[in-house]
Amino acid sequence: MRKPSPERKAEIVETVIGLADQVGPDRITTDMIAKAIGVTQATVFRHFPTKGDIWNSVAMHLTGRIREAWEKTGPATGDPVARLEAVVLGHLRLIARMPALPAILLSRELHGGNAPLRKTLQRTMGSFHQRLTDLVEEAIAAGAFRKDLVASDAALLIIGMVQSLAMRWSIGGRSEDLVATGERLLAVQITGFLDPRHPAPPAGGVGA
Repeated sequence: MRKPSPERKAEIVETVIGLADQVGPDRITTDMIAKAIGVTQATVFRHFPTKGDIWNSVAMHLTGRIREAWEKTGPATGDPVARLEAVVLGHLRLIARMPALPAILLSRELHGGNAPLRKTLQRTMGSFHQRLTDLVEEAIAAGAFRKDLVASDAALLIIGMVQSLAMRWSIGGRSEDLVATGERLLAVQITGFLDPRHPAPPAGGVGA
């Protein structure tokens, strides 16, 4: 039974994300995609003329999921430190639900052959960095973080923690609780950001 084009395209995108988790994004072929869905390669190419078009749609889908995760992290106002933690832990929860995300974001071979994909994902990660930077700046202005803290550098440290933790989690067979570990590590980072006059976060996480 032939599916409507939007439904088939969505199926192809979800299949590619699943295959990226199973075999790695750089090893995926259109033959793999077609076999996983149970259609011919011609069907895949009817909806996506090139493999690059498939990956561009995957990138747009991931961007939507990432932004959706950010929007579900809580109120846009209030304690900036708590909101910072919520954004980071929301991102880690998304990775736990979509384990292929770090591999796709960090695939040099994949990005090297697809400039539009690289630009889309760079914009997405740039937005993530800016979101964290804005929250750190709010925390500095509120007196929670040190006045000498460079907000963009603090955001990069947090992103580095998220990326390295996600890779360790993936390589380690996903045996640990990604979000719980991330919460502990984030608490350590935030403690280093705090103004000495600001009370330390409670044990077990800054949002405990």
